[in-house]
Parts: sequence; structure tokens; C-alpha cells
Amino acid sequence: MTFDGVYPPIATPFDEHGRLDVHALAANIRKWNETGLRGYVVAGSNGESALLEHDEIVEAVSVVRRTARPDMRVIAGTGRESTEATIRLSRAAADAGADAVLIITPSFFSGSMTPTALVRHYRAVADASPVPVIVYNVPKFTNLNLSAETVAQMATHDNIIGIKDSAGNIGQIIDILRLCPAEFRVFAGNSPVFLSALQMGAAGGILALANVAPRECVAIYNLAKEGRYAEAREIHFRLMPVGWAVTTGYGVPGLKAALDWIGFHGGAPRPPVLPADERTRQAVGAILTEAGLLNTPG
Repeated sequence: MTFDGVYPPIATPFDEHGRLDVHALAANIRKWNETGLRGYVVAGSNGESALLEHDEIVEAVSVVRRTARPDMRVIAGTGRESTEATIRLSRAAADAGADAVLIITPSFFSGSMTPTALVRHYRAVADASPVPVIVYNVPKFTNLNLSAETVAQMATHDNIIGIKDSAGNIGQIIDILRLCPAEFRVFAGNSPVFLSALQMGAAGGILALANVAPRECVAIYNLAKEGRYAEAREIHFRLMPVGWAVTTGYGVPGLKAALDWIGFHGGAPRPPVLPADERTRQAVGAILTEAGLLNTPG
């Protein structure tokens, strides 16, 4: 099974009682199915993984697997602070239909997360996981950055097949590509480096932006693979304000507001995260309009 292309780390919709809204989730998936995406990441950072319970993640994976097209990949975010909890959730997600698991670096005891400790953690998870493991490097949230040399050590394991690198450093992505085996799948984890990473040989992107601009992200990927970089760059430039708005600009509340604007189920984040206020919601609508993703804000 190969992993490439564009995957959104999908937002997790909640109902009016704050519970996982499986009907809204399935409705979103049915719309995304028609956009050319290669698959979905369930319970990633933008899916509020840190605020989801074990059983909710498993249920969400099951809903997405049932609703996604059969040829689409489902990747589950199953990283937890302990190795054992990560293994338990990874096995449960695989049983629910995940094709691979995305494992964020443990970070609470960051001072103890040496390269040796992290390599041991990922190898133990990979030994126990019935599906392939993708490493998730996101220093913005963990305050840890996996060096290319450490990733290369992990890449020697047969069941560690790739990395989502969200450090935003194209030089680091190049080093990972340079040091790891050719079959190791490197995914750009944020939109500013997406096109550059593809030009360097990345397998694709796992992008918050792909929640709200899936067709455009897929177009960038396809054009880059065809060597049509000028056309890809035009789309990439147009989307950058949107990418900022749904990540560093307004975060998960902004992403969910953007989904509401374009007719998907976004809704409120899970407390203690607050929903976007009206000023933010209008700003997001204006950015979507400027990018050609929305006809009239209001």
C-alpha cells in the first residue's frame, strides 16, 4: 500500500452537547470524497486530537472508513504521551479501519525526550502496530523538533514508512529526503512549504488548508508532479492567506469558521477552546472570498 497525494487533517464536528457528531462528520466526508483527495487524517492536531477521548477517536475512524471511498487511505492520529497508550490506541484504530497511524512526539516530559528515547518509542509502537506508522513532527505544539538524523534512524524500521513534518523548514525537509531511504514517504505538514517540498521529492501534503481548498491543493500536487511549476505556484500564492487563516492566524476556531462558510460542518471547537468571534468569522470570510473560494461574504 502506497501513501502519497493530499490529505486533510480533518476537523472534528461536535453536536450541541459537545459530543462527536458522527452525522456531520459523515456528511463532510461525502463532500470531500469528490475533490480528488487521496485520503484523510482523523484526529490530527486540527481535528483536536488532544481533546478527544480514546473511544471518540476510534469511532471517528470507523465513521470515516465507512464513508470514504474504498480506494482512499485513512490515517489515524494515535499518538499519546506513553508508549503503551499509543500502542493501545493504534491497535484500536487499525481494528476500526485505519490504514496507517500518525504518531505525534510525546512532549510533556520534553527534557527527557532525547533522540534515544524517541527512537525507542517509535520503534516500540511500530513493532506493535498492525498498520504502518507515520512520524509526526510538529514543534509548534510539542516544543520538540526531530532532527533529520533522528528521523533517519527511525526510517530504518520496516513499519515506520514516513513523516509528516510541520516544522516549516524546507531545509530540514530536504535533509530528511536526503538521509532517508527513497521509499520513505515525506509529507509537508504546512502549506507554505508544500510546493517547495514537492519540488524536492516529497510524497505529498497533510495540510489544514486541504479542509477548505481540497481541489486547489490537489491541483498544486498534480501540477507539480507534471513539472508545471509556474501554474502550481500561481495557485499556491493565491491560497497562502487562507493557509495562514486556518493555522497560525486563527487556529482551529478559524478552520471551523472557514468550513461553515463553504457549506461544510465546522461548528464550535471543544472547550476550553473558544469558537471564533464575529470579527474573526467575518475576517475568515473575506480571506476566502479574496482567494476565490467563496462568492460573497456576509
